[in-house]
Amino acid sequence: MTPDKFVLNREDAVLLIVDIQERLAVVMKDRDKVVGNCQHLIELAKMIDLPIVVTEQYPKGLGRTVPELQSVLPEYKPIEKISFDCCCQSAFMQDLMGHNRKTVILAGMETHICVLQTSLGLLRAGVNVHVVADAVCSRTGENWRTGIEFMRDAGAVVTCTETALFQLLKVAGTEEFKKISQRIK
Repeated sequence: MTPDKFVLNREDAVLLIVDIQERLAVVMKDRDKVVGNCQHLIELAKMIDLPIVVTEQYPKGLGRTVPELQSVLPEYKPIEKISFDCCCQSAFMQDLMGHNRKTVILAGMETHICVLQTSLGLLRAGVNVHVVADAVCSRTGENWRTGIEFMRDAGAVVTCTETALFQLLKVAGTEEFKKISQRIK
């Protein structure tokens, strides 16, 4: 195994936010932490022109993406789905492949369902997956842990928000670095 899969580069990555929706988020005990970390990831993505893809699982039943994320997205154009694996939606795969990037930075809800199945679908498609452990959640800690371990065993890289942010930044002293450093204090 080469260390390349562990390295994030802004030139070949996409940020994917899976199903952080109103009626789903309300039952997550880690909701605020996950939403806050996703906001950090979105803010850096905007600064460095990293593509952002957002999905919504059956929005008629689960509601739309939470307002705190909608308000920071450069544009709100979610891909609606009913399959747990985003890769099973042709619109998702067309959008993702249209960015011509080989790595997905993965955040969302729930870790052991849609995030897990999407991770597996991406890995099967030959995409490098970085699961941001503190930007994903499940209703229970046990389900979160199982999902994280499952994805790691399957070949995904498990990371955290600050690691992803600073891997993408690469160096200190830039305007992006200063803004992100202020955000995470």
